[in-house]
Amino acid sequence: MSDISFRIKQIVAGGNEEGSETHQLSNPFDVIADKERDSLIICDSSNKRVVRWSRRNGTSAETIISNINCYGLTMDENGSLYVVDGRKHEVRRYQRGESQGIVVAGGNGSGNRLDQLYGPHYVFVDRDHSVYVSDWENHRVMKWVEGAK
Repeated sequence: MSDISFRIKQIVAGGNEEGSETHQLSNPFDVIADKERDSLIICDSSNKRVVRWSRRNGTSAETIISNINCYGLTMDENGSLYVVDGRKHEVRRYQRGESQGIVVAGGNGSGNRLDQLYGPHYVFVDRDHSVYVSDWENHRVMKWVEGAK
């Protein structure tokens, strides 16, 4: 068994009290790395936004998506961002530069039909662009093949 101890600890985003300013976060729910842009993408849950936080200059964030109840994030190999909106019970894909995105899973209200989600939380996208969603309230994991409605 390894006895490796991580000795360097640092705050890399937020840490400036809870708040809604660009240098603050409020209940961050998920975080992923954008290696191409050397940044972190964070679900800033209580501020209803998704922010990009530079890994080089971690003093403030850039809001990239507003008015969203973000629960989960992932990114595909093309750099498209997938965001779970827990309030709308859907997953949206945002290609670089887009602010609206398109629904790729759910989006038909809350429920347990095969075209619905109820309390989605986490998301994963495979190489075929199939979207896997943990559907919390329905106690299931759903797979949405690219182009499915």
